[in-house]
Amino acid sequence: QVQLVESGGGLVQPGGSLRLSCAASGISFRRYAMAWYRQAPGKQRELVTTITSSGTTNYADSVKGRFTISRDNAKNTVYLQMNSLKPEDTAVYYCNAEHDLLNIDYWGQGTQVTVSS
Repeated sequence: QVQLVESGGGLVQPGGSLRLSCAASGISFRRYAMAWYRQAPGKQRELVTTITSSGTTNYADSVKGRFTISRDNAKNTVYLQMNSLKPEDTAVYYCNAEHDLLNIDYWGQGTQVTVSS
């Protein structure tokens, strides 16, 4: 059974930091590209950042320089370090795993991030 379990969300003041984690089980983690998406109320889900199985990263313009994605293949975990948070970063953040070759992907249940004073 495949599971992606996000954690680390919460309430933070503008300018603060949070670190999200996504622990994967039931998949060959090294063979998957990992990504973080987010969905704000009333908006479509958007891609925040990706990291390939080889470690190449990509970021949405809105988070470049503030967010950092990383992965620990030994722990089957992907992280999202979020710094200099803004109110517009408020959203439910979802972890996604996409197989390198096969048309297979999985989603986590999401974790709420709220940036407010």
